[in-house]
Amino acid sequence: MPDIILTGLADESSASKRIEEQLAVTRALGLSHYSPRFLDVGSGVKNVMALTDAELRRLLKLHEEFEVAVSSLASPIGKVKLFDFEDGTQNAFIPFAQYLREDVARAIELAQALGTRLIRGFSFYPPRGDDPREHLTRSAEQLRAIAEACADEGVYLGLEVEANLVGRNGELEAALWEAVGHEHLGLVFDAGNLVCLGYGGAAILAQWEAMKPGLLWIHVKDYLDPRPATADPSALGHIAEDALEHFVPADAGDANHARLFADLKASLPEIRARLTAKGIPGLYLDLEPHLKGGGQFGGFSGPDGYGVALRALCRVLDGAGLSYDLTTFANLARG
Repeated sequence: MPDIILTGLADESSASKRIEEQLAVTRALGLSHYSPRFLDVGSGVKNVMALTDAELRRLLKLHEEFEVAVSSLASPIGKVKLFDFEDGTQNAFIPFAQYLREDVARAIELAQALGTRLIRGFSFYPPRGDDPREHLTRSAEQLRAIAEACADEGVYLGLEVEANLVGRNGELEAALWEAVGHEHLGLVFDAGNLVCLGYGGAAILAQWEAMKPGLLWIHVKDYLDPRPATADPSALGHIAEDALEHFVPADAGDANHARLFADLKASLPEIRARLTAKGIPGLYLDLEPHLKGGGQFGGFSGPDGYGVALRALCRVLDGAGLSYDLTTFANLARG
């Protein structure tokens, strides 16, 4: 079995978001897995959470035709306000009991229907300008309730590190994971998101070390930071995510994926043992490159950029001595 299972948010490969285009690019590049996020299954572009039952049935049929599997449900769970407050952002507030009953329940239902145990999630938005540490307790309480709902149905919530949320860096993500203390909550590392926050070099490695004990899977993007280095990245405050425009392939930015994956190589036996004990087939590396633009709720690379990003990732994995799964002639299905 390969060390790594390669996958990606295939909506980045298609301007139209038509699911046939996404799956065609996925399979043409040799990937056998993807994470659905935005897609057009025939009735217009929508987030995967908004699929109708008829659209879901058609999607499952297309998965069979393209012989592709879902690695994780790329949901926006947790990308809502922690409290009902006005802070100048467009982030929504939904009362948590309703959110748990409706949005979280739907995410769990979709993950089960799509054959994955993994749901991507986030750690809620505190009021803009607040110290996120002040809101760890409230965020952890809500995340624990989501983890308990996931546990009831045998799925797992992966908490992605991202700007402006309570869990906006590795230390805060680790603090949330420890505070929740639930088997069905894990962490999703994303070095590119951390570089956007001002972390780089040794600082990235420290963030990785903080998140590694709770790791569920890894998102792969990179960023070439034009700003001068700062001793305290957290001092940058609110990040205008839609204005970020310096995303690059995994071997061309400040994330130091070569060093991260060298450490991953050494840590992989323990990580894989934890994952397989949960019924997860292995460690997914989820490509989300944003090479032609990215923002708060998605990004775009085009079919060409998506291929460029995958080849760059493979170069870094080869350099670290990590094996991965791409379709080759030797394992091509024969009719």
